[in-house]
Amino acid sequence: MYQEERLLKILDQLKTHAQLSNADICELLDISRDTARRDIIKLVEEGAAIRTHGGIALPFFKEEIKAYKDRAAAASEQKLHIARVASAYIANGDVCFMDVSTTVRELCGQVEEHLTVYTHSLDNVEVLAGKTGIDVHLLGGKFFHDNRFFYDETQALQLNEVYFDKAFMGAAAIMEDGIYFANREDALIKKLVTGRAGKVYVLADMKKFSLTASFKGMEFSDIDVLITDGDPPEHLQSILRESGIEIIQTNGEGK
Repeated sequence: MYQEERLLKILDQLKTHAQLSNADICELLDISRDTARRDIIKLVEEGAAIRTHGGIALPFFKEEIKAYKDRAAAASEQKLHIARVASAYIANGDVCFMDVSTTVRELCGQVEEHLTVYTHSLDNVEVLAGKTGIDVHLLGGKFFHDNRFFYDETQALQLNEVYFDKAFMGAAAIMEDGIYFANREDALIKKLVTGRAGKVYVLADMKKFSLTASFKGMEFSDIDVLITDGDPPEHLQSILRESGIEIIQTNGEGK
């Protein structure tokens, strides 16, 4: 089979699958890896495909990746803005709980005060470890890789011996009856902490109002302040108000 014929077959397959690995091409055409590599180089040189790790993809796939990265960067900006607003509520000498959350991790990067911080988040500890004047207490136990936190029942029960001035909590999903999380063990930590905190802040971008998760960690009655980047959905606004939650938007307007 001539190279031109092979290239047409590869392109036909790409139209269906959008991406192909080197092994896919070898199997499709019954050719060696060296021949597949030469065909890939030819398609890329002609602009008919783009290189990916271990294979090729249609050119539009590159645009999809860029769009995803742009959305992720925009989301990160929203989380950073929420974290900056939250940092204004931290006072020198506070004993705080910092939850597992990408937004709370951004908050950890903002704090400069002398604090005592408890957390079960590996990411938070990595951020706080380089800050002098912050006493960091990491709860140990089994490490949950997906959400990068530790949990052990005995370690968690030590929280009953601590009073937190403030707890800064995340959210996997904000649903009609409370705040939900992906892991049961993580949700149990939230329940312990909110019962031991003088003031509970939930930091959550607007996306969390459209998601669902499996395990409830907080009732709305547990929350004092919600810091978010827009108006909560209309069907939840009355529930939040009736629960006595102060809503702070990152544009500076409160509800």
